[in-house]
Amino acid sequence: MSDVLDASALLAFVQGETGADVVEAALDDAPCCGAANWSEVAQRVVSAGGDWDLTRALLLSYDLRVEPVTASDAEWAAYRHRRGGGLSLADRLCLALGERLGLRVLTADKAWGTAERIVQIR
Repeated sequence: MSDVLDASALLAFVQGETGADVVEAALDDAPCCGAANWSEVAQRVVSAGGDWDLTRALLLSYDLRVEPVTASDAEWAAYRHRRGGGLSLADRLCLALGERLGLRVLTADKAWGTAERIVQIR
């Protein structure tokens, strides 16, 4: 397992946006995403009228693993909540997963900045 992929990174890939090539390279190296982010991707695809079954099959064809949210992830995310801080619960859970696994986290969300394990895809 090489990287954790945020929903914004996965959406950039499936929508062919800037940074999709960075995500595709990461997908070739057995990455994972958290269950909360997986739900976020599904929600966005379905809300936009996309074919979730096809999108799911594409993403899983890369051996993308969907990791469960653990109690420690939930607590890590809770301690980092800041009112008006710009990071959603799903964002914080993604960062918690990266922390737990000791992996980089790829995102297209500029609000995350470029801290030690955060990689901006564009």
